[in-house]
Amino acid sequence: MALQTRKQSILIETESSYNDTTTPNGADAVLVTELSVTPIASDVVSRDYVRPYLGASEQLLANSRVEVSFSVEMVGSGAAGTAPGYSKALLAVGLSETVASGTSVTYTPVSAAFSSVVLFVEIGGSATNENVLHKIRGCRGNVSLEAAVGEIPKLNFTFTGIYETPIDLSSMTTPTYNHQPTPLLFKAGNTSGFNIHGHQAGLNSLSMDLGNSIIYREVIGSTSTKEVLLTDRAASGSLVIDAVKPGVKNFFTAAQTDGTLGNLAFLHGSVAGNKVQLTSTKADLGDISYGDSDGILTMEIPYTLVPSAAGNDEFSLVYT
Repeated sequence: MALQTRKQSILIETESSYNDTTTPNGADAVLVTELSVTPIASDVVSRDYVRPYLGASEQLLANSRVEVSFSVEMVGSGAAGTAPGYSKALLAVGLSETVASGTSVTYTPVSAAFSSVVLFVEIGGSATNENVLHKIRGCRGNVSLEAAVGEIPKLNFTFTGIYETPIDLSSMTTPTYNHQPTPLLFKAGNTSGFNIHGHQAGLNSLSMDLGNSIIYREVIGSTSTKEVLLTDRAASGSLVIDAVKPGVKNFFTAAQTDGTLGNLAFLHGSVAGNKVQLTSTKADLGDISYGDSDGILTMEIPYTLVPSAAGNDEFSLVYT
């Protein structure tokens, strides 16, 4: 029997309580790309013997956990006011979900009461009854956004969860891929409303990383002996625009002036149910560098998204 890389699926379900026995089903399947599983990620403790001969010492594995990464196409659900098919993953990276029925679903950062998910990763074999299942509970993680002209914009997720021994699986779950319509390329006509510090520049690419600090922790004598913790967040990213003269928009002055925060926004999609908007009024610009795109001078502008004194308002991701 051989396991096949092209026969894989991932099911994602929100846990009722942390690291519980929640079990996903086919309706929890998410259509992903670049799925990767590190079945055991451990801290290695060497015994480091002193002996009268050469050779390695036994290695002990501590704090064993599982790491999973995958990408999803940045699309809406197909119906305004309905969460996208990967919404449970968004909740497990420290975001809240606010639904306006028939209108929008908005995701914003939170700093407490973090959600967690269980991931079931199934790998198919060359025989119908010879498959493998990885159950990964108590998962929390991080997400980054990646968009470039002429490509499908993506959300890249990384999760850490509690280790369970993989098991044989008699048959793979039949997936139902809900609320993930055909994606749109990041290009003129599909993407609009780009604004950086009040200027509608020629956008080449944009990235944003939520910047979560994810810690796997084990303690002794606690009711929760193994847990994945989200301990900090520092959202940042960069964008590449066609260079503009200082007289049109002086990004250099904006970057050099302490305390200068401004807008960052773009809208991807034009049809209700499949529109996604990133918006912030709190983008702090960093050191600017020049680049080249097809012989055209570009500016690469890094930025940090800074919350106000109210907190948890440095950006929003809105599906309409």
